[in-house]
Amino acid sequence: MKYVRLSLSLPPDARNPMHQFVVDHDGYEASYLLRGNNIDADVHTMLFYVDGHPVAPYREALEATEYVIEYAISTCPDDSFYLYVRDRFSETGRGIVDAVTAAGLVGVSPVVFRADGTMALTLVGPGETVQRAVEAVPDGIGVDVREVGEYVNHRFEPTAALTDRQFEAVAAAVDCGYYEEPREGSTADVAEALGCSPGTAAEHLRKAEKRVMGRLVDGGGPA
Repeated sequence: MKYVRLSLSLPPDARNPMHQFVVDHDGYEASYLLRGNNIDADVHTMLFYVDGHPVAPYREALEATEYVIEYAISTCPDDSFYLYVRDRFSETGRGIVDAVTAAGLVGVSPVVFRADGTMALTLVGPGETVQRAVEAVPDGIGVDVREVGEYVNHRFEPTAALTDRQFEAVAAAVDCGYYEEPREGSTADVAEALGCSPGTAAEHLRKAEKRVMGRLVDGGGPA
């Protein structure tokens, strides 16, 4: 059984309006599709985790989106929130879902809608089926095959703890010696690696550390 990690480059007019909102507005890193039901029906139900704030303009955009039928939001204390939504697929969204389901693949959560306009997803199935799904992605969408290999479940679990950007920040911090004793790198070094301001880099690290420490405490400490 094989897995493939894909990054899809969607033009602005092909993105879901709420994905475009994340692209267009500062303060939003990504939205993560955690669960989805009834994807074969005209109306489907989904649960997202949205890494961004404030909530108010996002809510206003939901109200103005023609695809959205119903939604509910639960805020988190770390400038993020969960979104329950019932909506209809756009033409492009339906094409992507059809490409995956027709090939008989299983999607591994989360599906990530990034602030750079790309969409990241992981699919699992027989090797020849994976290839058919890649070939069936609708025209006009760029397909970047990031990784292919034998499926091992634990490969995907770390991404549930941190967002992509937070993981990049932590990786840059490790590389520059930020966590060494004595400390060899600074938030400015992390910022340079990420191409952002030192304040933004510090915020990424703070959020990542909070999530990791929270999971450690919630899990009852070291194994």
